Amino acid sequence: MRPLIAALALSLSLSAPAAAQDRISLMLDWFVNPDHGPVILAQELGYFAEAGLEVEILTPSDPNDPPRMAAAGRVDLAVTYQPQLHLSRHNDLPLRRVGTLIATPLTCLVVLADGPVQTIPDLRGGKVGFAVAGVQEGILNAMLAHHGLKPADVEQINIGFSISPALMSGQVDAVIGAYRNFELHQLQLEGMKGRCFYPEEEGVPAYDELIYVANPDTMDRAVIARFLEATERATGYILNQPEAAWEIFAATAPELRTELNRRAWADTWPRFASRPAAMDAGRYHRFEAFLAAQGATPGGLPVSALAIDVTAEVAP
Repeated sequence: MRPLIAALALSLSLSAPAAAQDRISLMLDWFVNPDHGPVILAQELGYFAEAGLEVEILTPSDPNDPPRMAAAGRVDLAVTYQPQLHLSRHNDLPLRRVGTLIATPLTCLVVLADGPVQTIPDLRGGKVGFAVAGVQEGILNAMLAHHGLKPADVEQINIGFSISPALMSGQVDAVIGAYRNFELHQLQLEGMKGRCFYPEEEGVPAYDELIYVANPDTMDRAVIARFLEATERATGYILNQPEAAWEIFAATAPELRTELNRRAWADTWPRFASRPAAMDAGRYHRFEAFLAAQGATPGGLPVSALAIDVTAEVAP
C-alpha cells in the first residue's frame, strides 16, 4: 500500500504547477558592469528563483532616470548613489534606501601621476572637471578646504561623462567623479598612470557608493527583503570564489569580457556589501549634515526620511 501512496504522491508532485514567482523590476544605475556583480550572480546562480523571485533587470538610457523611475513606481527598485539619494529627497522624490550594493566610496579625485599636480594644494589656479553638478562639486570643495583652499582657487568645468579623455588630453588638471576601480585602469590601458586622492581621507565622510532605492508608499518589504537575501548569498559566493564568480559574470554577455572589466572586477568585488540589508544610520546622518555644510542641500532630513531596514518589517 505504501508504494502505491508514494507513487501517487510523486505523480501529484510532478503534475502540480510550479509555485508562482513574485515579479520585481530593478533598474541599474547604468549599463551592466562589475559594480553589479551580486545582482548578475544572484540571477545566474538561481538564487533569485530559489527566493521565489522573477527579477527583471533593466538599464537606463539616462543615468539620471533610475531614482525617478523608482519614485514614479515604474520600477520596483533602482540602483543609485547615496549622495544622489539625499538630493532626490530634498527634491521631494518619494524614495528610501532599502539596501546597499557597494558599501564604500568609489569616487575619487584623479590626476596624472607624472603631471604637475602631486598634492591637492598643487591644484591652485588649475582646472578640475566634474561629471555631475551638485554633489561632486561639494565633495571637491570639501577636499580643497581640507588643504586650506577655496572653491574659487580652482576653475571647475562640467565635462559630462568624458572623464578620462578630458584628463588625458590636458583639458583639465584633475577630475572629480572618476571611479577608482575603473578610471585608473582605463588610464593605464591607454599608456598613462593616474593618481587618486580619496575623499574619505580628505575631509569627506564615508558613504555608500551604490544603494538600492524604492518608493516607500508602494514597496513590498517582504519581496525586497528576499531580493536582498538572494544578493547576500551571491555576494558570499563572490567573496569566497572571486575568480569563478568573474567567469560566470563575464560569460553573461560578450561585451563584458574585456581587460578593463577584468581589472575592474578585481578592484570591485572586495567592496560589495556582505550584508546588503544592514543599515548604518550614522552614515546617513553624517552625510546629510555634510551636504548641508557644503550648501548642496538645506539639510535637516532625519535618517528615517532617507533609509530604512526592510528586514525589520518582515516577520520571521
